[in-house]
Amino acid sequence: MTDVASFASRRTLVLRRFVRNKPAVVSIAILVLLFVGCYAVPPLLPYSYSDLDYFALQQPPSTDHWFGTNALGQDLLAQTLRGMQKSMLIGVCVAFISTVIAATVGTIAGYFGGWRDRTLMWIVDLMLVIPSFLLVTIVVQRTKGDILWMIVLLSVFSWMISSRIVRGMTMSLREREFVVAARYMGVSNTRIILRHIIPNVASIIIIDTALNVGIAVLAETALSYLGFGVQPPDVSLGTLIASGTPSATTFPWLFLFPAGALVLIIFCANLIGDGLRDALDPGSKALRRRGARK
Repeated sequence: MTDVASFASRRTLVLRRFVRNKPAVVSIAILVLLFVGCYAVPPLLPYSYSDLDYFALQQPPSTDHWFGTNALGQDLLAQTLRGMQKSMLIGVCVAFISTVIAATVGTIAGYFGGWRDRTLMWIVDLMLVIPSFLLVTIVVQRTKGDILWMIVLLSVFSWMISSRIVRGMTMSLREREFVVAARYMGVSNTRIILRHIIPNVASIIIIDTALNVGIAVLAETALSYLGFGVQPPDVSLGTLIASGTPSATTFPWLFLFPAGALVLIIFCANLIGDGLRDALDPGSKALRRRGARK
């Protein structure tokens, strides 16, 4: 009962700290609205992302087309929402999968040590020296921008640094009294990891997940911008930004709306990550303040 009460008390304290961080709370509200809106709003629009309006070619924002239209007469609001669907879905999936891999590898390597630790860290070191973006670009090009392949590839190359952090925390935790006592009592290693190790490294896992959303969205956007990600006739924020870049000065809405959506998503994801870090580790906030004063 004491452990349960202590955990509940800590969870309440973390939640209070996070709620006091207004930028993080506003950011999570905006991100949820964007995620829900990009799926809920398109069915309500008079145009789909692929419909052509030959009477409104490259039309600026108006009451008929709130974000304007492109050179083919396609509604830019519908296209931006469609692009957000792709980019945010990929970002959330990659963040979740890569964090699960990092937590699994880090806890196994840190808890068991020995040949498991050496083998897993050798794999981590090997993958860190591989030019991952170049390799992902080559493979994604052959899969013709298939979203599932993009999620898998981005996830495979996004967990290594986080796993090292989790490993270091696990190595210190395995020598703590409550873990040693659990081993002496005959508790299985799996149960120790799930009951004692994972809850104590949860802070870095949660923060890593939040920050990885923005990183994954940016990576997908870069691939699509270069023509290796989502392929026409489908769209993502990267393809919309790429098609709007040449017209950024003459038809600015073609570039500004998708680019603004991308900046807003990444900015909110980073603010949420900072808010979670401050809530879970108040000492980090104090250190940053001291650094700013210097």
